[in-house]
Amino acid sequence: MTINTIIDYLNKTRGYQLDSTYYSNIAIWKKWWKGFDEGFHRFVEIGYDGKQIKRELYGLKMAKKVCEDWAAILLNEATEVTLGDDKAAEFLLGSHGVEGTEDTDGVFDKTKFWDRANMLGEKAFATGTGVFVLRLKNLNVTDDGNVMPSPDAEVYVDCLTAEHIIPLSTEFDEIIEAAFWSAEMKRGKTMVYLELHLLEDGLYKIENHYFEEEEGALKEVDPPEHVAPVIYTGSPVPFFSVLKPNIANNIDEDTPLGISVYANALDVLKGVDLAYNNMNKDFKLGGKKVFLNNKMIKYDEATGKRITPDDVAQQLFVTTGDGIMDNEGNKMIEEFNPSLRVTENKDGIQGQLDYLSFKCGFGQIVTATQYTGDKQELLQNASKHYITVTTALEHLIRAILWAGKYICGVPLDENTSIKIQYDDSFVTDKETERLRDREEVDRNILQKWEYRMKWYGEDEEKAKAMTKVEGIGSYFEDE
Repeated sequence: MTINTIIDYLNKTRGYQLDSTYYSNIAIWKKWWKGFDEGFHRFVEIGYDGKQIKRELYGLKMAKKVCEDWAAILLNEATEVTLGDDKAAEFLLGSHGVEGTEDTDGVFDKTKFWDRANMLGEKAFATGTGVFVLRLKNLNVTDDGNVMPSPDAEVYVDCLTAEHIIPLSTEFDEIIEAAFWSAEMKRGKTMVYLELHLLEDGLYKIENHYFEEEEGALKEVDPPEHVAPVIYTGSPVPFFSVLKPNIANNIDEDTPLGISVYANALDVLKGVDLAYNNMNKDFKLGGKKVFLNNKMIKYDEATGKRITPDDVAQQLFVTTGDGIMDNEGNKMIEEFNPSLRVTENKDGIQGQLDYLSFKCGFGQIVTATQYTGDKQELLQNASKHYITVTTALEHLIRAILWAGKYICGVPLDENTSIKIQYDDSFVTDKETERLRDREEVDRNILQKWEYRMKWYGEDEEKAKAMTKVEGIGSYFEDE
């Protein structure tokens, strides 16, 4: 199943004028994320006998490593979400360890959100775009498609990458309406699920379509019994949230889809693999060679095969010293020990990795120790990417809270404050920073309530209230 098939269907049935050209870039980026681009990594050599020999380049698969590292920095288990409304926090995050309440799982727990968000972050930085999509189960849907609040309804979060995202409408470079597709296997048949998130009178509806794939074409079939063909959510908030690197798209400025974090570093990725391949070839071809004069080769008259000294009994050959000459002054045996060029190869690979690090936003790495002390560029680029990550998370949380109140019937404040804190320990020593902030409080540079907001995730109202509580002993809860 290709994106072209889906786009052709939408153009023919909806009158859209969607173009699939941009997705060819995504396919290239995904090949490099997988670590093998056939057009580059596979080549043909001509042997001495004139026959073609298929070869493959050794590769370091650094495109995936780049995306893994960005995902580890931006979305990990240390990322913290704090909501101002307790009911909203319980619905989203659960109530684990909250005094006086029974432990419950929130939406993020049920969907193993942070693990999957990290993986989506990696793939979004590889393909240029990712999307969080709300999935609704056990809905109370009327015959006309309207959703009524029900305590049995459940909200989950799914994750899709760029090749499964088709923007339908945009506003200020933001995707407003979209189609998402995925392939599923049902009893040996490939089924395609297509959902359209469309605005109607300022509110979102979701259309669900199922297809069987037959010879590259789509044949629409009835959706499963538990899936309503049309769901009128009643929500002004989209039930999807887009995640992409905060990089201007210089390949197609008109598309709302993003570009891979290494889109402008493909030549450097090739350079990395060429350097690594050269080192491996040196090792493969660098074994000791022993050249024998033809006069030392015996011939089996019965088979016509050549027999070298190693192939016959040792007593047939007598060692007379290195470099023995024949009657014509030619050496009978000559050794050749090729240089492995270890230092040169390592320097070549490191040089390419330096360029790759620079092109992908990590800053130039000269040595491991220098990298530790020189992180300004990494910090600046991480802060830039945090903007789009924060927006994606906030949009997703707003959609979850809206669904929690109006679809699941939970009495929560869908407009509550949202605060997202990231783990920036790769740049900052947390304990050192905390001690410094305490000193600034003591010197009246930082307010006590500001300290509590930063380190305990409290909103301003609660932080100010806590610093005024009599008998609290200290505004530092860990003292």
